[in-house]
Amino acid sequence: MKTTEYTTNVLKYIPFLYVIWSDDLVSPSEVSIFKKGLDKDTLSQDEKRSLTSWIDANNPSDEIMVTWKKMIDEAEVKLVESDPYPLTYFSMRMASNSQSVKNVDESLKFIEINLGIQPNHYHHLFNVKIEAVSSSSFYSAKEIDSFFKGTYAKEVDRFRKKISSDTFHWDIIRDKDIFRAKVLAQVENLAKEGYGAMAYDPEYGGIGNMPAYASVFENLMYVDGSLTIKFGVQFGLFGGSIYNLGTKKHHDSYLTEAGNATLLGCFAMTETRHGSNVRGVKTTATYVKETDSIVIDTPGKDDNKEYIGNALHATMATVFAQLIVDGTNHGVHAILVPVRDKKGALMPGVRIEDNGYKLGLNGVDNGKIWFSNVAVPRENLLNKFGDINENGVYTSPIENPNKRFFTMLGTLVGGRICVAKGALSGAKKALAIAVKYALRRRQFNSSEKLQEDLIMDYPTHQLRLIKPIAKTYVYHFALAKLIEDYSVSNENERREIETQAAALKAGITWFSNQTIQECREACGGKGYLLENKIANIKGDVDIFTTFEGDNTVLIQLAAKGLLTDFKTEFNSDSFMDVLKYVGAQLSDRLTTFNPIFTNKTDKEHLFDPEFHKEALEYRRRRLTFSAASRIQKYIKKGMPSYQAFLKVQTHLVALGGAYAEELCYLGFNNFADTIEDEKNRFLFNKIGALFALSEIQENASWYLERGYISGNKSKAIRKRVERLCTELRPHVNTLVDGYGIPEHCIDTPITE
Repeated sequence: MKTTEYTTNVLKYIPFLYVIWSDDLVSPSEVSIFKKGLDKDTLSQDEKRSLTSWIDANNPSDEIMVTWKKMIDEAEVKLVESDPYPLTYFSMRMASNSQSVKNVDESLKFIEINLGIQPNHYHHLFNVKIEAVSSSSFYSAKEIDSFFKGTYAKEVDRFRKKISSDTFHWDIIRDKDIFRAKVLAQVENLAKEGYGAMAYDPEYGGIGNMPAYASVFENLMYVDGSLTIKFGVQFGLFGGSIYNLGTKKHHDSYLTEAGNATLLGCFAMTETRHGSNVRGVKTTATYVKETDSIVIDTPGKDDNKEYIGNALHATMATVFAQLIVDGTNHGVHAILVPVRDKKGALMPGVRIEDNGYKLGLNGVDNGKIWFSNVAVPRENLLNKFGDINENGVYTSPIENPNKRFFTMLGTLVGGRICVAKGALSGAKKALAIAVKYALRRRQFNSSEKLQEDLIMDYPTHQLRLIKPIAKTYVYHFALAKLIEDYSVSNENERREIETQAAALKAGITWFSNQTIQECREACGGKGYLLENKIANIKGDVDIFTTFEGDNTVLIQLAAKGLLTDFKTEFNSDSFMDVLKYVGAQLSDRLTTFNPIFTNKTDKEHLFDPEFHKEALEYRRRRLTFSAASRIQKYIKKGMPSYQAFLKVQTHLVALGGAYAEELCYLGFNNFADTIEDEKNRFLFNKIGALFALSEIQENASWYLERGYISGNKSKAIRKRVERLCTELRPHVNTLVDGYGIPEHCIDTPITE
């Protein structure tokens, strides 16, 4: 049968007939609707007879169906999903052999509406090119990913290829013992290829590159949270403690084996009764001169080490304890303590219990550890910052015990940065899945449109996903700069970096948890299913707000670092050094703002990075000075300094948060200015503007209370945030693809 045998009036019904017959079962209601549609049309008797016969149960023949399929496949028109009535418009274009159609055919429209058929029901039947508008290709995800990889593109590309193998295939494993065994095997697999030792010197199997290691760490989070944390505990915490706190003799004895995972270790710092208060741990390490040994002991029931990752697999632990030499407590030091023999049996005096199942990260073997007078050689003391010589005398290159303590912890701040990077990767992965679901999931429509709308096209959905996407971009480049600064910093610079790391770790892990929850809700019930991975990410990342420092404690640490201008050491027992700094600054009062500025609402002003910088700086500075003023007033009234700081605790939390946001924006803005390509630089500037305006909007009440912005300006900022999300909507798929997440890591049923 040839297409020329069909009139235009008949031809326009062919796609409808093909769709109706595609399931080989035509219901009475479909027949009734189709015939009623024909009655509304102006057809000749022959045309109506032919069309009616094809809706009969004995028709059409296979030959006719094949002919229809060929006609549809060879049509030089497109099916446009965004059309109000996609199948109607496509059928009209096919019949007229023209892509341009003016007035809708009411008969076809009637059938399409009443049959309730939509493109996602039938476009798989056609070979015609479907013109979809869910995403733009104006920007290149590959180019954006190159920015994310930075100078470590070679290492990251190689690693992504590695984790795309079957060894790193993600599965739902409910049995923790099976899960732990799989994760351990994966860690050992990565160790064999040198990934764990990347931050170590070449003589110990590494490349001496901490930022490259951090890039591997954040990409590993795309595979699985348990694997990432197990990896970090073994190579970052255990191996890192040997590398950063030990000296050459420790490096030579243990670092190579730690890096290749033939020596499994754990990092025993946290105690049940003392979580974030590291300086207050109760475990003791007493030097016994007669035996030239250090005896590790857990003095009380709740003084045990708690939540120690790798505790069920480790053969050695880095134990943080109060070092007592000749009756004098020299503060917290780290000692290497064997906890199992080569056969896996616990060493005498060591007791380890499984923490059991957790909300997430059940592939990590967390446990509790008690020590009962466990003796180790004196040489097991990690002695970079404190040593015991052969005569039993304690010495340290840092005389002040407080400075010694903070210097020691400062060397481990790289782990805190990696935790923030890992949490951010969890948010990126959740956003990528949620966005891809939003670009295929349809919900609701209007009276003028049959096709249901993509949920990504709803302004509420854009706000809930595109705003956090912008924040992931800003946070990524802030952390990239911080890890670079950390890797080349000297002892004098570490204090400032520790303050920055504390602020960013707290702010970013809080953000990540909020974002993952938003993504879960944005995917509805599908987001609750483990198979779609967001629920798993949610359980894994939740704890990131707690380990490597509780966020509420860290954000206050950052605020206190600000009050000391990063220069004087902070002594938690005496805050007078803080007041010495801020006392001279209290005269810095900010004048009344120009009404023109507070009411300025034009697009150019709201898009201007100088406005963003000024607004974020103003909030941080104002909070700094007001916190200092309050503390000083309490001190003058005779209140102990410790109590004075407690009185302004919530103020310090706000200050730390303001500092983190300003720090992140400045880092991102500086990076955006280095982008040579004008198109990409404009995109990054727009992302930066969305971040800054979102922060101002979220703190609008604070800015309004201080007269920094007017009500009209606050309203204009809110509208500009919504507008920026709308402008970025066409590029949203490119933005999440720009993360560079390996496809198999976000391959879920809801993204297929």
